[in-house]
Amino acid sequence: MRCWALLVSLLFSGAVHAQQDAPPDLAFDRPGMGFAASTLPRGGVALEAGLPAFSRDRDDGGVLSTQYSADINLRIGLASHVELQAFTSPWNHLRVAPRNAPAERSSGAGDVGVGLKFALPLPSDTHAVALLASTTFATGSRDFSEGATQYALGASYEYAFNDHWTGALYANVTRGGSEDSVTWAPSLSFAATDTISTYLEAGFTDSDGEPSTGIAGAGITWMVTPTVQLDASFDVGLDEDSPDTQAGLGVSVYFQ
Repeated sequence: MRCWALLVSLLFSGAVHAQQDAPPDLAFDRPGMGFAASTLPRGGVALEAGLPAFSRDRDDGGVLSTQYSADINLRIGLASHVELQAFTSPWNHLRVAPRNAPAERSSGAGDVGVGLKFALPLPSDTHAVALLASTTFATGSRDFSEGATQYALGASYEYAFNDHWTGALYANVTRGGSEDSVTWAPSLSFAATDTISTYLEAGFTDSDGEPSTGIAGAGITWMVTPTVQLDASFDVGLDEDSPDTQAGLGVSVYFQ
């Protein structure tokens, strides 16, 4: 919990001091299932964090699981169209309440990962494509770790219909341990003003040996300053094997 308080302090301290102008095409990777189809300029740094995320699910046996997770993603522009990412969830809290039995609680950190993101140079401003290759190491606490090194390759495609509407398609393949999974998620964004945008999304995941899952939801972003974004989002499960409810708040800060 002390780590979480320090993270919040650093984020809002950075937000106060991040008063420089942002690059004209600045886009943060949160919120939502996918990521922006663009990279930070060379030397640019962004810190993005959940404050925190919330997940709630009741399984067929009546066991109610509630989890809070604070995730952070550090992005560093290495060169034109290339950025380095480092991510983790330093604080997680899980409450598992079986039917007619005392609830169990656990807290701890999640796994740590690194990635490289590439934005493909395209001749048209209407289309944008980016790839993200990442590796996640099983460094987290037992209840918050995948238990094995995970390798992932994600792709994000965006198409700007006009100045207000943008469609996107995200796909990701993860391999590691004894389970491989494929996720894809379409979304539609609407820029209501120069600083406020909303989006709708749906996501579907197929995993080896596990039931397929689907979620759908929406979110909103607010550029408080040219370099600071606040966000809120929620998703609901589309079937009995998906989490019942997911929601989150977040803040993203850009530094130059």
